[in-house]
Amino acid sequence: MRHHREGDEHDEHDERAAADRPPAVWTGRAHNRAQWLLAAGGAACVALGIDLAVDSPWTSGLAPLLMSVIGCLAAGLLMLFGTLAFVHVAVRVDEEALEVRCGHMGLPRRRIPLNDVVHADFAPRVTPRQWGGWGYRWRPEKGTAVVVRRGEGLVVRLGDGRIFTVTVDDAEAAVRVIRDRLRGITAGASQA
Repeated sequence: MRHHREGDEHDEHDERAAADRPPAVWTGRAHNRAQWLLAAGGAACVALGIDLAVDSPWTSGLAPLLMSVIGCLAAGLLMLFGTLAFVHVAVRVDEEALEVRCGHMGLPRRRIPLNDVVHADFAPRVTPRQWGGWGYRWRPEKGTAVVVRRGEGLVVRLGDGRIFTVTVDDAEAAVRVIRDRLRGITAGASQA
């Protein structure tokens, strides 16, 4: 025979309530390993540009050589930055904002105050094809997005009518956390 004390019932209720509360800070990530192949292509272009500049067998003149070197270096650096910036994305939701950082340097970065967010939705399938490719994208009818891979994503609608989408693992949890924060913001505003 098991006896429940009144304190035990309160402890169980507090534990369930704590489990239902979202974390103070939610973080999520998404990766795209295929981007490393494109980065390798960019590195190869840079290496070719350097090789041409240092050990050039060209005899047709300086102008074609310079154009080739500059073209290879520019294309390689653009490919490197463009791909390495979107190898992964880190998403953070705290009490004040949703923050998205791309790549190893955290650039580009987007910070959206939760006061500006009207609604958050879960998108079960976001694809680069929908957005015209990987990276930081903009489409007039869809808003802006950070797409690093195909899969689930988070969609936030802002008070000014803009929409922001980001691919991130466990996007449903992010939606729950943001919706909980929005309920807290509206409850605080109605009490004021």
